[in-house]
Amino acid sequence: MLPYFRPYLNEEEVDAAAETIRSGWLCMGPKVIEFEKAFGKYVGCRHAVAVSSCTAALHLSLIAQGVGPGDEVITTPYTFVSTVNVIEHVGAKPVFADIDYETFNIDPEAVRKKVTKKTKAIIPVHFAGQSCAMDGISEIAEDKGVAVIEDAAHAAGTKYKGRRVGSQSHLACFSFYVNKNITTAEGGMITTDNAKLAERLGELRLQGMSRDAWKRYSAKNKWRYDVAEPGWKYNLTDLQASIGLVQLKRIEQVARKRAAIADRYNEAFEGIDGLKTPSEAEPGHCWHLYPLRVRGMARDRFVEKLSEENVGTGVHFIPVHLFSYYRKKYGFSEGRFPIAEKAFGEEVSLPLYAGLSKGDVEYVVGAVRKIMR
Repeated sequence: MLPYFRPYLNEEEVDAAAETIRSGWLCMGPKVIEFEKAFGKYVGCRHAVAVSSCTAALHLSLIAQGVGPGDEVITTPYTFVSTVNVIEHVGAKPVFADIDYETFNIDPEAVRKKVTKKTKAIIPVHFAGQSCAMDGISEIAEDKGVAVIEDAAHAAGTKYKGRRVGSQSHLACFSFYVNKNITTAEGGMITTDNAKLAERLGELRLQGMSRDAWKRYSAKNKWRYDVAEPGWKYNLTDLQASIGLVQLKRIEQVARKRAAIADRYNEAFEGIDGLKTPSEAEPGHCWHLYPLRVRGMARDRFVEKLSEENVGTGVHFIPVHLFSYYRKKYGFSEGRFPIAEKAFGEEVSLPLYAGLSKGDVEYVVGAVRKIMR
């Protein structure tokens, strides 16, 4: 079975992890600090705060922006459920705006229509590694005085208008989950240019403590700390950061390999009746996913056929408004966000990762062509 995804790791990550283990310092410490500085420099922002997941990053970002009960947060229904769950966790109300059918990203005009006096933030999600139309979203946010918190879980390395995602909004949240373009197995990062936000986020990720363990117990540091507000246990570890530092060095190499695979798929499937290749709105796509659209047969049947050909696939995403919790609480039903539902009915993600050989790619191409014949 050719897997849908396999992490791209080698002995350099093993050596880095072993070095950290031998150092005797495994929790959040010097490697996390080094990783934060390196990632912030790569993205092009002043501050980066490492956390345990992108979900944690989104949760803390909402809190740092003062989002809470009585507030509304506009986002897309076409995303992984964590994007919306964190809005519920802070007591706010998720408000969905439908997507653009070509890119599967949130439609700025749909966002504008959903803004009310209760709107406190907008969370655009950069689907599959392609940036949302941030100019339009930023214009709305500035006009209405609301924060933009980017869900950049798919977008490590993505560019928009020549600048990397994570360098243009109030806050951006990245994922280093095992299937992302760079991984720490589990982990995330928040980027911002706001020093006060970064300081608060740094405290909130570790129980609200003003000094983490490295600042309390390493040489020449003081042990006493304060807690100005209760926080969470959302910190990254040095063991994870040591892997992330190696991964970050290879991010451009990985991006080129992913882009080459996507180009080959586009070339192979362009013009085949019943298939639509992904749309790339502008240069800068980091190709976290290759979302092929199947129109010539039922998508689920297509997935089954590929499985019979020993090709693994993914489906992204079940629109959040269709889950039972959100149906019951907000009265959502099928047909409420028709573009997101149409996208979900057609989308299938083909294998796309740096470790795919040319033979693997051609095997996938052959299997898809065979099914469509």
